[in-house]
Order: sequence, then structure tokens, then C-alpha cells
Amino acid sequence: MAMKLGFIGLGIMGRPMALNLRRAGHALWVYGRRVESMTPLTGAGATACRSPREVAANTDVIFLMVADTPDVEQVLLGETGVIHGARPGSVVVDMSTISPAATRAFADRLAQHGVEMLDAPVSGGETGAVNATLSIMVGGKESIFQRVKPLFEAMGRNIVRVGEHGAGQVAKACNQIVAALTIEAVSEALTFARRNGVDAAKVRTALLGGFAGSKILEVHGQRMLDNDFKPGFKVKLHQKDLRIVMEDAHKLGVGLPGTALVAQHLNALMGSGDGELDSAAIVKVVERMSGKSGT
Repeated sequence: MAMKLGFIGLGIMGRPMALNLRRAGHALWVYGRRVESMTPLTGAGATACRSPREVAANTDVIFLMVADTPDVEQVLLGETGVIHGARPGSVVVDMSTISPAATRAFADRLAQHGVEMLDAPVSGGETGAVNATLSIMVGGKESIFQRVKPLFEAMGRNIVRVGEHGAGQVAKACNQIVAALTIEAVSEALTFARRNGVDAAKVRTALLGGFAGSKILEVHGQRMLDNDFKPGFKVKLHQKDLRIVMEDAHKLGVGLPGTALVAQHLNALMGSGDGELDSAAIVKVVERMSGKSGT
């Protein structure tokens, strides 16, 4: 059944996700801070809006895909935010990657206005967004999840309700820990091979067939071999995600030494002006520490 949907945040991930909802036959109202970001959507029949409030006033389910916790707060609660336009009974679905604690606070604020919320961060990068193959990790009420699930199915394949508000963000944090540490492991392995005078490409091929095989070894390992760091997921975003992880770990008293190490490597990439590269560029830091230029 066609629904009236809103989508706020039309960047590298949000734009193809919104297009997939439109292709599924839903009426769509969109907002992006850059006017030009809305053009592909209006070309597909969506209606451009002047503010998040205008999006919310016209729709029943409002999706968000923005960069960080402060951005979500501004979109939801700012002067022209969703909360000022959303009708009781509508649903906000935040697909950004933000703080679990802030997510719970946002859900409480929206509930005071009769608005439901799901946190539903994703994994799969730009390719997954374009091909509608994202993994979607959801927190919130089971009844609201079931209501929105058909819409998730227009954007992803592996769709799991993890628990109550904030649980989706916790799951995404776990995803980013595993991804970061695996990128680090692949970086160290390929650097070790090279420093031993062994063909790193053949090492990667050998490892792919064994217990060390992984999607990151397959995709990011090839990026490292090709020295091709065109972004699928940018260093600056992975750095932001690990900052959220480490802040939450600090509050909980959880030791994450490996995550802390990779967070520092991402900080180093930011400091060297490499924030726009794919996070596979972690290998550049490992190479520099090992006496090889990470160019």
C-alpha cells in the first residue's frame, strides 16, 4: 500500500535510499540542506520542502539520514524541526548513526507529542544503499517496527529489530567496532606481507579461501592493494562513529583497547587531511609506522 513518506538528509546514502522508497510507489516529500541535493528526487516525482517541519506536516513516516547527533537534534527539535510539524501517530525513523543515549532522549521528547520513533542505522555503504541491500538494525516498539518493516524492505535485506529505543544504535556501534578492527587487521597483514618481500595480492587471495576470509578482506583489501581510497565510507564518518563508541564505553566503564587504537589511527588520517578518503586508508597509517610511505 502506497504511503505518504518524508526523507530528510540526501547525501551519499540518503539519496539512493529515498529513491528506492519512491521507486516502491510511495509519495515522497524531501528536504536537504543543499537545494541541489533534492533535484534527483524531484526528478523522480518527489516534492521538495523548505524545512523538516514542512516534511513532517505532509507525511505519516519521516526518515532521517544525517551525519551526527547534533544534526539529528536540529532536524527533530530545532526551530523548524520535525517536532513542530509531525502529527500525533506519525513515526520518525532515524537511520543516521548517532549516540544511543541521545536516541533515547529524542524518542522521549517525540513521545510527549504523540510521535513514535525507531532508530534504524544501516550498514552496507553506498553500494548497499543504491542496490537496496542494506543491513538495517532497529530499536523501538515491536508494533511500530512491524508497521514500518515493509518500507525497510524497499531499502535493505537483513532487517533485524534488536530491542527497544537505542538498541539499533548499539548494534551499529558494534558493527563499526568489528569493521574498524578488521580493517586494521587487514592493513597489518598486507603490510607484514609486503615488508617480508611477499606478493600481498597473492596473500590476500590465499586468505580469502580460509578462516581469515571476510568481506573487508575482499573489498578493502583490494582497495589497499590498488591504493584506491575513493570513498564508500569516509574516514571522517568512521572517526565520528568510533568517537560515539568510545564516549559510551567511557560512561559504562567498558575497556575497548583495540577500538581505541583504531580510533587514534583515524584521528591521524584526519590530521593529515585524509578525512574524505575511504576508511580503508587506515593502511596508510600502518605503512607509515612500518617505514613505508603511505601515499
